[in-house]
Amino acid sequence: MTADLRYPIGPMPTPMTLTPAERVEALGHVFALPADLFEAVQGLSEAQLGTPYREGGWTVRQVVHHVAESHMNAFVRLKLALTEDNPVIKPYEEDRWATLADHELVPEVSLNLLDALHSRLGMLLASLDPQGDDWARPWTHPAQGRTYSVDTLLAMYAWHGRHHVAQITALRERLGWS
Repeated sequence: MTADLRYPIGPMPTPMTLTPAERVEALGHVFALPADLFEAVQGLSEAQLGTPYREGGWTVRQVVHHVAESHMNAFVRLKLALTEDNPVIKPYEEDRWATLADHELVPEVSLNLLDALHSRLGMLLASLDPQGDDWARPWTHPAQGRTYSVDTLLAMYAWHGRHHVAQITALRERLGWS
């Protein structure tokens, strides 16, 4: 953990290639995320769910909904990368999404969505040949002006889930929430 409340586990990795062992580790994080996020918010009150994880940051409730939305985008990006030649993905305004009415729903809605989504996302990633070429398949993010690989996507979203769980668990520790 770092002292930076915004990035408690450090910056997001964007490697173009992973070793087979790194893929296995990252895939483990993908499969673990729904349970880890559920545990991170388990037992929180409405007031606690409405608490920002840092000054100027999203509330715990918004973080949970954001994770589901972000990982839905990851799933679509993965499918595009595996079925098209260097697709240009559609960016989205995550800060604006976090202000929409559906972010007021109970977290269980997005936790259930994330559980089902990660069953599919994890299964699809696990189905790729560990030594195969699919891991190098490119996709382009136009807003970032960069091309990434399926390996990059796996590393980014394995980190992303852990990153947001750490924001919530660090908040719980700082405020003494059991």
